[in-house]
Amino acid sequence: MGVQVAVCGPRDCAAVDAERAREVGRLLAAAGATVLCGGGVGVMAAVAEGAGGAGGLVIGVRPDTDRAAVCPGLSAVLYTNMGEARNAILVESADAVIVIGGSWGTLSELALARRRGGIPVVSLGGWRVVDAAGVPVDAGAVVDSAAEAVRIALGG
Repeated sequence: MGVQVAVCGPRDCAAVDAERAREVGRLLAAAGATVLCGGGVGVMAAVAEGAGGAGGLVIGVRPDTDRAAVCPGLSAVLYTNMGEARNAILVESADAVIVIGGSWGTLSELALARRRGGIPVVSLGGWRVVDAAGVPVDAGAVVDSAAEAVRIALGG
């Protein structure tokens, strides 16, 4: 079985985050990776568009059972009906996590991935975490390009 990479990001995302997500999806598909995402709008829809458009396998892990809420480009959908708890399923199913942009849900996915340990975690235009004293916390690699995010996620 090939590598599975979760791509996490907000449903309300900036245009730059959507473009980065499309490129990440395209690059992951080209590398033969399976893309895991939340299966909704925003970053999730953009990564599905990029990966699906490049012929990649894209699995959406939904927080609900609303079949009308899924984005185009998915190969399959898991309807968990678990709300935000699905974030743990998404992260635990991944061999690497790429975080694009930032929202509270995205921060929870980043935290779950770092707490899990043992997998690459990459932020592209996303969260930079500091402790109470303002000292940066190791929240994984922070990169500026889709290519660099994919390279690190795939162990390169």
